[in-house]
Amino acid sequence: MLDPKLETFITVAELKNFTKAAQALNLTQPAVSNHINQLEKEYNTKLFMRKKKDFTLTNEGKIALTYARRLKALHDKMIQKIADEQTSSSHIKIGITHTSENNNITEVLAQYANQMHNITITIITDSINNLYDMLENYQLDIAIVDGKKQSGKLNYLMLDTDYLVCVLSSQHPLAKNSSISLNQLKKENMILRLPSSSTRSLFEATLISINESIDSFNVLLEVDNVSTIKQLVMNNFGVSILPQSVCTKDVKKGKIKTLPIENLSMTRQMNIAYNKDFANIDVLNDIVTLYRTSQNK
Repeated sequence: MLDPKLETFITVAELKNFTKAAQALNLTQPAVSNHINQLEKEYNTKLFMRKKKDFTLTNEGKIALTYARRLKALHDKMIQKIADEQTSSSHIKIGITHTSENNNITEVLAQYANQMHNITITIITDSINNLYDMLENYQLDIAIVDGKKQSGKLNYLMLDTDYLVCVLSSQHPLAKNSSISLNQLKKENMILRLPSSSTRSLFEATLISINESIDSFNVLLEVDNVSTIKQLVMNNFGVSILPQSVCTKDVKKGKIKTLPIENLSMTRQMNIAYNKDFANIDVLNDIVTLYRTSQNK
């Protein structure tokens, strides 16, 4: 059984408020305070810095939170695995990025779950950094990510190769072209992903490699959601830089057009990342096979 004090600590750290944590845990506020005080005595350190309007983790508290979340995730996984064994079933938590939401990977996962009646898949969408944190803390079984993180804890299985393209409305004057130059792109209003996204990072890194800068472009909007960006592009509010894979369906429907950017190669791998002790490797191979089959249709 997971130590209730760790449950309390995680909840307080996430809610940043003793009263809200007490309500969430159905405890009294003194009980929550007592749990935290006991942990601080056990670890011989302060877990929180408390000021009038500021409530933050100490550096030691951040370390404790990382391992507390990992212990909770492992405990929950143990309970789930025991239940799965008793019912001859399997539950898999899969993390995907906001970009992956817009290609057909979710449909592939749904198709796989339909084929394998004893498997239940939970899909969690988050930023790539958060997905890696959840994966390493065993809150996820696998994550579908762009590229690879330097980590000795993870293995990777390549799912697909993708590349960035210029996306514009099918009504745009340049839509009839076979490509677009950087000079032409600099004259357009641009709607880009947030700087923290892997798509934006790859675009900016590629520009830097040819002595160009994002500052030379007219970035009109920065938007986190890929579907929103595509809708704005369809309505001709600007052009964007997105992975080809998230545009395929809309291109086929004639809603948008994608163009390669002259002298700019922005290729990346889409990988399945998983912990080295992940046991169901056959599931990964099945997903890869199903995904590649769907891409060839």
